[in-house]
Amino acid sequence: MSDSWTCPASTKASRTSNPIRAIVDKVLANAKPRTDGVSRIPLSLGDPAAFGNLNPPAALTNAVSASALGNSNNGYVPAAGLPPAREAVASYYSTAAVPLKADDVVMASGCSGALELVITAMLNEGENLLVPNPGFPLYEVVAKSHGAEVKKYNLDPKTNWECDLAHMESLIDCRTRGILINNPSNPCGSVFSESHLELIVKLAAKHRLPIVADEVYGGMCWGPKPFIQIADVAAKLGWPAPVITATGLAKQFLCPGWRVGWLVFNDTSFGAIAPIKAGVNALANVVLGASHPIQSALPKIFAPETEEVKKEIADFRAATAATLQANSDFTCSALSAIPGLKVVPSSGAMYVMVEVLTDMFDDSVTDDVSFTGLLLDETNVFALPGSCFGAKNFFRVVFCAPQDVLADAYKRIEGFCAGRMKK
Repeated sequence: MSDSWTCPASTKASRTSNPIRAIVDKVLANAKPRTDGVSRIPLSLGDPAAFGNLNPPAALTNAVSASALGNSNNGYVPAAGLPPAREAVASYYSTAAVPLKADDVVMASGCSGALELVITAMLNEGENLLVPNPGFPLYEVVAKSHGAEVKKYNLDPKTNWECDLAHMESLIDCRTRGILINNPSNPCGSVFSESHLELIVKLAAKHRLPIVADEVYGGMCWGPKPFIQIADVAAKLGWPAPVITATGLAKQFLCPGWRVGWLVFNDTSFGAIAPIKAGVNALANVVLGASHPIQSALPKIFAPETEEVKKEIADFRAATAATLQANSDFTCSALSAIPGLKVVPSSGAMYVMVEVLTDMFDDSVTDDVSFTGLLLDETNVFALPGSCFGAKNFFRVVFCAPQDVLADAYKRIEGFCAGRMKK
């Protein structure tokens, strides 16, 4: 027996890598220590609670508090979730065209946990899932960890980040198992029109592919295009393709740390995704459910017992959307006025993508990574390079902070850009 030993990691672990880390770690590693007392402004983290100015509605926090203090919700929950929570979610998302039952809902640890469940249940090694580019890296991380892959269809900034449907269709092959859409979009802050969603459903139906809809930012939108669930669009079209919706409390109720999300299986007409639902339920048994106290509070939010609570929730949603719209408008206006930057306007979620016109800057700014690295080093404003999401020469801004903080950040960005312009 050798005196040395090696304990290798699993193949799955060795295949698991978040592409954001390689880029962000490089930016942070090159940042110089500050001695000038200039505070860091993080426009990088997609956390609506980060600055303390956006908080869940009192009705929700009161319901969770009562659930925890009652000492009746401290035990394990069924793997697929508490029946009353599943019923509340099903009732909330049901329409005349899309009648849902508790059995159509599986609870998970946040929307990310829900997405991990469904992607894992769908893909074998060597198979693929179509995902947006730019897009949230989690889809690729989960797929690759299982030996599967993603194929990235383009979102077009010239059409406010709509899907390039011709490119999407060109990627489909015999190993494609589904099409994932993210609406409203992270990182783009875009919202799809009903007509665009119809084209996606028809394309999925043509190739007999289910749709996975990441709608965690659903309802967080403003402007002329309202948020429309793609399941509702599929229902209007007579269910030509099934839809699996992933969402949760995190963003719409401003509490990502609470870690409660869910999957909704919309398979009304032909049962095509029943095997995926069975797979998700089997995988859910590995970890026994999301937070019991928070699941217990869901019926009080999704099926309020009083008009007062209904009004509070409606007012909360309206106020949150108004704040985000004001911040989005402020952000787009401020950054559009800076030479060297080009903004693609945001109409949803918490984000805006800003193009760096590298030809206007000196030789130190070669791409989005060098731009954001130098910006952090010189101004202590931290924004994520677009390369983290597959969008070279863009950077993503999270505009959840109070406007005085945003104003400070954008003033610093303006000064940085002016100092780096070609002479």
